[in-house]
Amino acid sequence: MPLINRFLSYLQVEKRASEHTVISYKTDLVQFWKYCQKAFPKIKWKDIDAVVIRTWLISLMEEKKSARSVNRKMSALQSFYKFHIKMGVFKTNPMLQVHAPKVRKRLPQFVEEKDIEILFSADLFPAGFVGWRDRTMLELFYATGIRLSELRMLTFEDVDLYNCQVKVVGKRNKERIVPFGNTFQRAFTKYIEHYTENFGTSPQNNYVFVNVKGEQLAPKTIYRIVHKYLDMITTIEKRSPHVLRHTIATHLLNHGADLNTIKELLGHSSLAATQVYTHNSIEKLKTIYQQAHPRA
Repeated sequence: MPLINRFLSYLQVEKRASEHTVISYKTDLVQFWKYCQKAFPKIKWKDIDAVVIRTWLISLMEEKKSARSVNRKMSALQSFYKFHIKMGVFKTNPMLQVHAPKVRKRLPQFVEEKDIEILFSADLFPAGFVGWRDRTMLELFYATGIRLSELRMLTFEDVDLYNCQVKVVGKRNKERIVPFGNTFQRAFTKYIEHYTENFGTSPQNNYVFVNVKGEQLAPKTIYRIVHKYLDMITTIEKRSPHVLRHTIATHLLNHGADLNTIKELLGHSSLAATQVYTHNSIEKLKTIYQQAHPRA
């Protein structure tokens, strides 16, 4: 699959796409190519046209794949063809004749403020290194809206306790400085005590969040930790690190923060990505209106 590998290399080296993005694109493209080989034996990439792609799309829908999932696969294929047209491998893009299914927009789920208070005020975290690591991790997610991949790569020198800010390396290696409050500052200070007590070493150049052996946490481990604690305090369907990202954005907006500030905080490339959170605020406004207006 040299064409797929060449495209993935471009994503990694030139576009500096995240590991998660590269894996997702690889999965979708390999799945498409295997389908083509099975449905159209001896087919070559140059033979693939809009009809072939539409048959794959139909097969995905017959497998009950969601419109969102199908759209992601179509997006991967679109990017694949754009790259190879630019490189002169293909002359035409069959994706221009393929229309992906419409996706119903879903409002981002978030944790209610009262539940966040319970998370950090109730005695949910165990004593010792692991408990303070978990607490500090959740405090950082909520304090900064940081992504899982960004949090995982943090070193102690990225966290400036004196100025209450953290240096974050986001998508495409784009750096941003994100402020945090006294609550996280206190939690982080306590965590450093447990870290040095546990490993007996200066943590300056080390990863912030590690396991009991001092090894960098795997993405799945971070996800499980967050899911575990959110499961204790909320009944929302999604209980992931990204939900905490939605949560801080929604809470900031509800308390008067402007969209541009939230955009910079989250590291969004455009304001359009941030505007989705206004819908949550509008829905809250509607609820309050219905409850409070005499003639609602």
